[in-house]
Amino acid sequence: MTDQGLPLRAGDQGSAIRDLHRRLAAAGFPATGDPEIYDADTVAAVRAFQATRRLMEDGECGPHTWAALIEADFRLGDRMLYLRSPMTRGDDITDLQQRLGSLGFDAGYVDGIFGPDTESAVRNFQANQGLTPDGVVGPDTVMALGRLAGRRSGEKTIAEVRETERLRSQHGLQGRRIVVGETGGIAALIDTLARRLRADGAEVLTLHQPDLSAQAKTANEWDGAVYLGVTLAAEDLSVAYFQTEGFVSAGGRGLAEHASHALVGPLDAPHPAVGMRIPILRETRMPAVWCRVGEPARVVERVPALALSLRDALARWCDRPVLRAD
Repeated sequence: MTDQGLPLRAGDQGSAIRDLHRRLAAAGFPATGDPEIYDADTVAAVRAFQATRRLMEDGECGPHTWAALIEADFRLGDRMLYLRSPMTRGDDITDLQQRLGSLGFDAGYVDGIFGPDTESAVRNFQANQGLTPDGVVGPDTVMALGRLAGRRSGEKTIAEVRETERLRSQHGLQGRRIVVGETGGIAALIDTLARRLRADGAEVLTLHQPDLSAQAKTANEWDGAVYLGVTLAAEDLSVAYFQTEGFVSAGGRGLAEHASHALVGPLDAPHPAVGMRIPILRETRMPAVWCRVGEPARVVERVPALALSLRDALARWCDRPVLRAD
């Protein structure tokens, strides 16, 4: 099925729903009832799957949920893995990154995307194990990883440790490369925030783009040090940072907590910091947060106060990027 048939939601019927039920069951979330009807049991199964994948728990199968279901089909060793364009995604890559990172080979974020950092870590691992360092994960590399199962260099992956060390060595907004973005309706907020940050000496890239994958690509190419995104939302107000099973971006979590506290005042509503795996957080190769800040009328009338609060959150993060004992 292509994205053109999405989202699938309660009340839908047909072969696409049968395929959805098959994939949910394979991922460990079977739905009872008619296999060709999207009923209440299907909604519950989709919500449960979304919760484990740290996606928005809306019970609908949109492009992100469908992609996650497809990725869930793959186990390490099912296929050859190597760097390609577009980059390969899947649970097998998540497993690979976790294994490499726990053994002390820096595969970058555990994002389930086989990118340059993962290829470099594979080559280093292969050389260490006396294998041909070609960056291709085939049977020999999988077997070598299997032999080392259970061995860990620490409780965190090397990417988590290095991110924390790098962030703690930097201070202040001066010269910091900051990306701020929005998907529509609040350009004034982002532009006002950018002006304040530039006045503090930061280098700022503003992104006004509904396609969040395109935002992530641009932020990565610009080599930003941090990404802060804002969107309007009628419910589920929050500040999300990247987290998946066995991995958390310490820098992202720190910024999310600073922003969470900063948004309460101007918006008169709690914005809890939550770990998620939505694409904008997964695809940016830097600490990143995604702020769901409320309805248009409330946000637009409070642009100056919001921009100042977010600027202050970024300034506090620069001086104290990791809040917990990471």
